[in-house]
Amino acid sequence: MTRNNPQTREWQALSNDHHLAPFSDFKQLKEKGPRIITHAKGVYLWDSEGNKILDGMAGLWCVAVGYGRDELADAASQQMRELPYYNLFFQTAHPPVLELSKAIADIAPEGMNHVFFTGSGSEGNDTMLRMVRHYWAIKGQPNKKVIISRKNGYHGSTVAGASLGGMTYMHEQGDLPIPGIVHIAQPYWFGEGGDMSPEEFGIWAANQLEEKILEIGVDNVGAFIAEPIQGAGGVIVPPDSYWPRMKEILAKYDILFVADEVICGFGRTGEWFGTDFYGLKPHMMTIAKGLTSGYIPMGGLIVRDDVVEVLNEGGDFNHGFTYSGHPVAAAVALENIRILREEKIIERVHGETAPYLQQRLRELNDHPLVGEVRGVGLLGAIELVQDKATRKRYEGKGVGMICRQFCFDNGLIMRAVGDTMIIAPPLVISKAEIDELVAKARQCLDLTLSALQG
Repeated sequence: MTRNNPQTREWQALSNDHHLAPFSDFKQLKEKGPRIITHAKGVYLWDSEGNKILDGMAGLWCVAVGYGRDELADAASQQMRELPYYNLFFQTAHPPVLELSKAIADIAPEGMNHVFFTGSGSEGNDTMLRMVRHYWAIKGQPNKKVIISRKNGYHGSTVAGASLGGMTYMHEQGDLPIPGIVHIAQPYWFGEGGDMSPEEFGIWAANQLEEKILEIGVDNVGAFIAEPIQGAGGVIVPPDSYWPRMKEILAKYDILFVADEVICGFGRTGEWFGTDFYGLKPHMMTIAKGLTSGYIPMGGLIVRDDVVEVLNEGGDFNHGFTYSGHPVAAAVALENIRILREEKIIERVHGETAPYLQQRLRELNDHPLVGEVRGVGLLGAIELVQDKATRKRYEGKGVGMICRQFCFDNGLIMRAVGDTMIIAPPLVISKAEIDELVAKARQCLDLTLSALQG
């Protein structure tokens, strides 16, 4: 990358000297230097070299209402002047967090009227683990401790969050997962379905939950946690047969069901929650990201009323964070939800931009590199393969990272998960911007194919 702005080199020097970046090879980043993003508006970012970039990932799946919304900055500023901080410990509360709790209850599935606030989705899932075990202890079943999750699922990067997730490369660092967490197969037909039809594979993958419950013993299983659509695992949209069979299994056994809505929540699927899209009935839902459009950190756990009734009988719940329900974050989240509702952004995603994006993305199926295009709402995945018929990958080439670099160099942020390219643009993206996104994606696929053949 050409660097003409001397400030770019100064910022990169600061990065090298003082900053440790998340999910990074520190040595490699030092040699290359990070790309410096300086400002943003709508669905676009600008770097320190003046390059304009279409953000096909909404930051990290989170910038729902787009960049540069003054209303969110004003909400934060006003709240900072009025009450910049106070905690929720010691039987106190403040108006923003109480009003936000009500606003979330209004949009959450029926019967989910209570929220425990955290600073992130990772903390939300830590809270879930402790709350599930506390719930069963109150009910006199303290052995119901095991949480079942899925391979290649993502539930955060804290010790509990990374353990709940099924990312083996994360487990290899730090002796994870912690005890009491087990994993079952993911519903990833393209990568793991073999000779089964998608419908057959969806049933098979769902049945793994029942088999695991019976293996461990229902008296030892506290909960099952899953993303409605696996995000960081590669936008894995389960076969149509998967969730209906899962609902039958969940209804059969006495365990809690937790929907991790950190990515799917707040409009990403064209419904308020992925739970709404699939007609699921979770006992708890983890939230973050789109809750504030990423403008300020905040997460939480929405809890069903019948679970809260049990928790009410359990005395102190000895858990919480300094920044639980932070008033400034709550004020921003309230304003973000107001914008989503009043501007009917989710209705527009549902009826207009999501169908258009899915239609345009599927035009890429004709590309020689593309084995499958899939997606729901404003989520999409493009599988890069060597052989379309057999779904065979290029081995040892790092095709996804090659494509990602071409995207970076040509004004598009599209993320690589192995050799799967994924997108999740801001919910405010227009049809014209979708056209630009798909055109740039095709250009970068062409460049990737040329590089592989060259």
